[in-house]
Amino acid sequence: MPTHSHRPQIVVLDGRTLNPGDLSWNKLKALGHLTVYEHSPAEEIVRRAKDAEVILANKAVLDGERLGQLPRLQCICVTATGYNNIDLEAARMRGIPVCNAVGYGTDSVAQHVFALLLALTNRAEAHHESVQQGQWGRAEDFCYTLTAIPELAGKTMGIYGFGRIGQRVAEIARAFGMAVVATHRHPERDARPGVEFVPLETLFERSDVISLHAPLTEENKGIVNGPLLARMKPSAYLINTGRGGLIDEPALRLALQSAQLAGAGLDVLSIEPPKQGNTLLDAPNILITPHMAWAARGARQRLLDITVENVKAFLRGEPRNVVNG
Repeated sequence: MPTHSHRPQIVVLDGRTLNPGDLSWNKLKALGHLTVYEHSPAEEIVRRAKDAEVILANKAVLDGERLGQLPRLQCICVTATGYNNIDLEAARMRGIPVCNAVGYGTDSVAQHVFALLLALTNRAEAHHESVQQGQWGRAEDFCYTLTAIPELAGKTMGIYGFGRIGQRVAEIARAFGMAVVATHRHPERDARPGVEFVPLETLFERSDVISLHAPLTEENKGIVNGPLLARMKPSAYLINTGRGGLIDEPALRLALQSAQLAGAGLDVLSIEPPKQGNTLLDAPNILITPHMAWAARGARQRLLDITVENVKAFLRGEPRNVVNG
């Protein structure tokens, strides 16, 4: 454990996604000797982190082999909620706490859910482009729509995974005048007025919009499969800002091609970035954004603040948000 007089070596392995330049590292600098790398290729991680006592990592992989080559390491702070890039058991065996950040992106992700949904329903950008191309100027009437626009009021929002983000999505959906149904592991604990908990199959059958917010586990990998998609209304939309692995991607492509559902808005894919392509990239009636739902500036500032507090707590000898204790 670093002493009060000792200024620890703090290394940020991949700081660019958290802070592309619009936030300040100063609070972290005040805690020790700080080195920030925007991105660390896998082959550079050990060399860059060899003297680190505290490592901050977002997606950089710290497996058992790499951890074994970092003798000075005493704490890992994950600048994210998920920590599957860290070998928790190898760290625990070394007495290295792994600390994550929770709750920073709730509003940012919920906002993006509705950005995707409204882009699919109101198609504001497509209408703008048609105006730019002169279609409004040529119109015989004072208005036109490119497609029928569904009204969200009176529709049903289905939420798979009713944690903090799912609950915030429910609040916004109700503000739109939507009914809310959800499926969740802890319906008694997380009961909310105006939210009905239903089985998964019922969720897909009844919902006009389904939004995925459960963490990815071995049990639910590919849970949104062909049979489940077949239960959806042809007028329904699927939104995924959770994890790409929740969806059987070839099955979703087939469902979109056959108009089993009206459209999909995805912020996540099974493999990111999709360097070898992805079966959904050219699917019909789909919007895909680059895993950005969490990244509103306010959310990234909260994430940085939580991480700074995690480092402070470790230096006090009272590590917090430990996921491998």
